Amino acid sequence: MKPFAALDAAELAALKQRLDEDYAAIRARGLKLNMARGKPGADQLDLSLPLLTSVATREDCFAEDGTDCRNYGVLSGLPEAKRLMAVLLDDEPERVVVGGNSSLELMHAAMAWCIDYGTLGSEPWFKQENVKWLCPAPGYDRHFRIAEEFGMELVPVRMTDAGPDMDEVERLAAGDPAVKGIWCVPKYANPTGATYSDETVRRLASMPCAAEDFRIFWDNAYSVHHLYDEEERQDRVLDIARACREAGNPHRCFKFASTSKVTLPGAGIAAFAASPENVAEFTRRLGVQTVGPDKLNQLRHVRFLKDARGIAAHMAKHAAILRPKFDLVQRKLAEGLSEVGGCAWSHPRGGYFVSFEAPEGCAKRIVKLAAQAGVVLTDAGATWPYGNDPHDSNIRIAPTLPPLSELDEALDAFVCCVKLAYAEKLLG
Repeated sequence: MKPFAALDAAELAALKQRLDEDYAAIRARGLKLNMARGKPGADQLDLSLPLLTSVATREDCFAEDGTDCRNYGVLSGLPEAKRLMAVLLDDEPERVVVGGNSSLELMHAAMAWCIDYGTLGSEPWFKQENVKWLCPAPGYDRHFRIAEEFGMELVPVRMTDAGPDMDEVERLAAGDPAVKGIWCVPKYANPTGATYSDETVRRLASMPCAAEDFRIFWDNAYSVHHLYDEEERQDRVLDIARACREAGNPHRCFKFASTSKVTLPGAGIAAFAASPENVAEFTRRLGVQTVGPDKLNQLRHVRFLKDARGIAAHMAKHAAILRPKFDLVQRKLAEGLSEVGGCAWSHPRGGYFVSFEAPEGCAKRIVKLAAQAGVVLTDAGATWPYGNDPHDSNIRIAPTLPPLSELDEALDAFVCCVKLAYAEKLLG
C-alpha cells in the first residue's frame, strides 16, 4: 500500500469510499467506549480495597507518636505519612507537607499563595501588570487551566523527548520578569511519556531568571508508574530540589505528588515538598484554610503501602494490568497506520497516556468522527494552552480505563477515523 499522500485523485476517491463503508459499519455497532481521561480501570481499583479496612478499630486510630487521628491537628501531616510520600516526591520527609486527596488542589493553593501574598517576601503577583507561565506542550490540560483561571498568559514551549525545549525556556525566563514559572511533569510526562534528562533538570535549576521569584511546579504524578520491569532498575530522574540547592536557587522548585493512580483517586493522599522556608510559609497559609487533613486516611495509606518496597510491589500489580493495554495500542497503531504516512505516536515506558500526532489539520475531525462512532477521546487541542493546537494534530490516547476487549474495539474505530479524516483532507 502506498502512503495516502502518494495516491492520485482517483485512488484517493476509491479509498475514501471504502473507508466510508468501514466507518458506517463501525457506527452501526452502537459503541459506547471511552479513551478520554487517564482513569484507573476497575481491576486496578480493586487492588487497593484492603486499604479501606486497614484502620478499623479504636486502637488502629493512633499514629506512631500517639496522635489520635480522629481528632483535629497535625496540620502538615503525620510523620509516617511524610516518610511515605517522600518516596513519591523523591525528597526528605522533613520537607514534606501531606494534605488531602488531590495534588491539583495543592498546586492551586500554591499558585494562589504566590498571587495573593507573594513568596518569601516577593511582591504578590496580583500587583504586577502581567504574569506569564511557561507551558510545555503537548502537556496536561488541567495544569494549563489552573494558570488560565488566575488570568496568567500561557506561553507554550515545545516538548521534546528529554523535557521542555530548554533553549526556549532559558530565553523566555531570562528575558522577561513577567515569566514567573513553568509546569513540569518530569517522569512519563502527560501525554508524551517523556522523561526529563539530567541536563534538562540541571538547566532548569541553574538558568538565570529575570524574575527572582520564578517557580518550577514539579508534578511527580507518575514517578512510580512503570510499565516494564527494567524501568525500575534505571536511574531515577535527577532530584530537582538538590539541583536547585547546588545551583544556589534553593527556593525555586515546588514538588507535588499524590496516590491518586496508586490507590484510589477519590480517596488518596497528596503532598507538597519544597525548601524549609517555603514549607513553613505554605503551612502557615494552609493553617488559615483548615485545622488539619484527614489523618485516618493517611494512616490507612501508610499501613497498606508501608514503604518504598511496598509501593514498588503494589505498582508492579498495576503494571501487570496496564502493560497489555499499552502493548495493544502500539500493535493496533502500527498495524493500522504505519503505511498510511503522516502519523506518529509515542512509545511510553510508563505513565498513563500515548501521545498521537495525526496528519496536520486532522485532529479535530478525527475526534469528531470518533465521537459519532461512539468512542470518546480527549478534545483535540486540550494538550495545548487555551486548547489551541497550532497544528491541529495532537490527540491524547488514554488506554487505562476500558477493559482490554473494549479497548481493542475502540482502537479499531480510532484507526478508521484517522484514515478517513486524512483521506478527506487530501481530497480537499
